[in-house]
Amino acid sequence: MIKNDYVPFVSEIKDVIKHTAIEYTFRMSYKGDVKPGQFFEVSIPKYGEAPISVSGIGEDYVDLTIRKVGKVTNEVFERYKGETLLLRGPYGNGFDVEEYKGKELVVMAGGTGLSPVKGIVDYFANHPEQHDGMTLIAGFKTPNDILFVEEFANWKKAMDVILTVDCAEGDTQCQIGLVTQYIPQLKLKDVKEAVAVVVGPPMMMKFSVQGLLDIGFKEENIWISQERKMCCGLGKCGHCKIGDSYVCLDGPVFNYTKGKELID
Repeated sequence: MIKNDYVPFVSEIKDVIKHTAIEYTFRMSYKGDVKPGQFFEVSIPKYGEAPISVSGIGEDYVDLTIRKVGKVTNEVFERYKGETLLLRGPYGNGFDVEEYKGKELVVMAGGTGLSPVKGIVDYFANHPEQHDGMTLIAGFKTPNDILFVEEFANWKKAMDVILTVDCAEGDTQCQIGLVTQYIPQLKLKDVKEAVAVVVGPPMMMKFSVQGLLDIGFKEENIWISQERKMCCGLGKCGHCKIGDSYVCLDGPVFNYTKGKELID
């Protein structure tokens, strides 16, 4: 029997976790191999489908953190625990935590860019003995936009965490400023051997990577995600094509030595 890669499967919503007014995590039933940085296509008949990055991985579930921004996601937000959604995937190559074990690791995330790297942060928070020093720098527009608030408290026990916002609205325990301004403050044992993961808006990634290079990071020790270019997941629609690469197939995770060539 020929498998049709376009046919989705039914997944039950095991839980719905609210982060902000427009960002919820849908915990979906799923058993199978999946990596941080990969994505699923979430679909609803008559409304369409949307690519959503994996933000959490469990034995019988995956977390999909979704922003309510359009026709499909608006309808997803009408679904509740116990109901179902249609999924395809996982797609993409994802982040391989084996690349970072035993090394000094810096993870930089801007806004919802924290979702695809959350699996890496969770892994090393649960296995702190497997890194040689870790720093998470996460930036959001305001305190009201911060995702995974409860998780930050746990992460701080296992790594250095810099949580920053562009501007404060009232009292906040966050630092103020762009994520890039904290790069020169990194205290690394050997910057030449340290590794980094950078995910967020294009300009944030551009200047964050440049900041890491400026302090001595090697290009081959930096990974980025072009998750914003994800589309059909199969490389058929062509919307994810940059040069000779298909982000849905070759990415969305790229080593910077390749990622720097992906100019859209």
